[in-house]
Amino acid sequence: MKIIQNSPILMMGSFLLRIIVERYLDLDGDSGVFSYEIGDTYIRVKFDKTIKIYQYSYYKAGQLHVEKMKILAKSGNGLNSYIMRNVKNLYD
Repeated sequence: MKIIQNSPILMMGSFLLRIIVERYLDLDGDSGVFSYEIGDTYIRVKFDKTIKIYQYSYYKAGQLHVEKMKILAKSGNGLNSYIMRNVKNLYD
């Protein structure tokens, strides 16, 4: 295993794994969200029971939803519920 300097990439043999940079706090202890990464026009979310990373962007989910998700991610509460109610299938 090799960490590529200044990058959220981890190399394991011939495989490159992208690392989501922020661990979701989950203040209530009831979320399915494991971690997230925030960009200018998107948020990427990694859920507990999957290796897939879901990207919600201005393009698909809309600016209003993405910005609300960023706020919830940083607060550590309500992100999973918001996704399930509002943008569940609007990932890129």
